[in-house]
Amino acid sequence: MSVTVEKITEPVVLGEGPHWDDRQQALFFVSIHQKTIHKYVPATGKHTKSSLDGRVGFIIPVDGTTDQFVVGVELKLLVISWDGEEGSEVKVVKELGEVDKDSPKNRFNDGKADPKGRLFAGTMGYEKTPGDFEPKKGSLYRVDRRGLVRVCDKVGISNGLAWDLKEKAFYYTDSLEFKIRRYDYDVDTGEISNPKYIFDLKKNDVSGFPDGMTIDTDGNLWLAIFEGYCVVKVDPRSGTVMQKIPIPAKQVTSVTFGGPDFDILFVTTASMEIDGVQEPPCGATFMVMGLGVKGHPNVNFKLQ
Repeated sequence: MSVTVEKITEPVVLGEGPHWDDRQQALFFVSIHQKTIHKYVPATGKHTKSSLDGRVGFIIPVDGTTDQFVVGVELKLLVISWDGEEGSEVKVVKELGEVDKDSPKNRFNDGKADPKGRLFAGTMGYEKTPGDFEPKKGSLYRVDRRGLVRVCDKVGISNGLAWDLKEKAFYYTDSLEFKIRRYDYDVDTGEISNPKYIFDLKKNDVSGFPDGMTIDTDGNLWLAIFEGYCVVKVDPRSGTVMQKIPIPAKQVTSVTFGGPDFDILFVTTASMEIDGVQEPPCGATFMVMGLGVKGHPNVNFKLQ
């Protein structure tokens, strides 16, 4: 079966944070600078969005609900209610906390729930001009019944979260390092330790920045390459590129597996004018079919 790439939404400025909710058979994602949350249903082709009061870095459904989500808005973690309809009102249900009070110009950039439903969410430094960031100002946080904990600091741009229970591994990317980190991961506590680098873009001749990331059932990573027109499949054991999937947009931002059989790779992109106009389909969301692999179900946030 050949690999096909299909555009499924109209362009946004900075699409990010794709999350497949298998209960609703729907893809949720955000457009950060447009301050919008999005829902796309492949079965019908319906694409809806609503606005929030601030830049939103990610959206994850709250487990057991169809209308509540945890979002990172500027530097606040919020639980919101949204019925998924076009332009409908978004209400704040609960505030879970505020972070990086010592760096108030930071913002949330990425977040996911781990295999136990804990939230891992990271921030990034202030973007002074397009593409020019304050270095090492961000952090990575964990949220569970014990509260809000900083688990990693001195981060440039927090991105790329993935877990492998078989390998007891947590994979993470700071985009400004041009590398993927591996941590030992304790599924019972959510603790991460013993970081090491397991993939280097420059050593593998991959041009661009590492952005969002997901993992397949074989334990291989799928990494979005911002400014690289592609997604790369990475073997984290050997630190090598196994496959390169061209995407018809320069600024590829994130990926996740979804669909009824979890064999469709959904890819978000951006159309920011960092080094020139990014014409359509730049900024669209795509689905990649025929890869011959499957992903794990995305985990929803378990609100304690």
